[in-house]
Amino acid sequence: MERSFPFISAMVNNGSVNYDHGKDGRSSELGGCSAEIRNREHDTYLAIRYSKGRLTVMIDVEDKNEWKECIDIGGVRLPTGYFFGASAATGDLSDNHDIISMKLYQLMVEHTPEEENLDWTKIEPSVSLLKSPKDNIDDPTGNFRGTPLTGWKVFLLLLCALLGIVVCAVVGAVVFQKRQERNKRFYSRRGEPHPERCLSWNELFPDDGTFNVNSFLKIVQNVDIF
Repeated sequence: MERSFPFISAMVNNGSVNYDHGKDGRSSELGGCSAEIRNREHDTYLAIRYSKGRLTVMIDVEDKNEWKECIDIGGVRLPTGYFFGASAATGDLSDNHDIISMKLYQLMVEHTPEEENLDWTKIEPSVSLLKSPKDNIDDPTGNFRGTPLTGWKVFLLLLCALLGIVVCAVVGAVVFQKRQERNKRFYSRRGEPHPERCLSWNELFPDDGTFNVNSFLKIVQNVDIF
């Protein structure tokens, strides 16, 4: 399955990673999406947001005034003091793209005391990955599957874990009950009186006051010892 172009992708580079033009940057790609922006009769929009270590990219290419999520990556560390820029390169196809305007906004967010003490100008660009970007080489969609779990994913994970615990508890209870019933039947069967040893008192002690030894031996021979 081949991805469709134009394709928007993201990478974090500290100057030591090369962009592989032959493979469209698959080896260093963190995430991306297709965006049909060719030959549009209306303006298309791209929104990039970086806040508290999370990089998100949203697009509006359908002229519906609605943002569509394209990239969502957590664990991104970017320093301050850098600049925004735009560049272009020609590959097999020749395109003409015009950047009409760029608007930048500063977000006001709360930082922890540790973050307040950091010198953000000296932070090296990096990203904490649960999956290596090189794993995207064979991923035809180019989606990054190692982002932190969102709220509904955590809910589904907890729900599945709870259901698993309940199923294990029910199965354990059924097995325990079956074993108890089997043991109960076993001991009940072993403890049933033999018809041959159900002798009356008179058979053991006749009226003459003597003890019937033969009857006693008969009982002893039929007693189960366990």
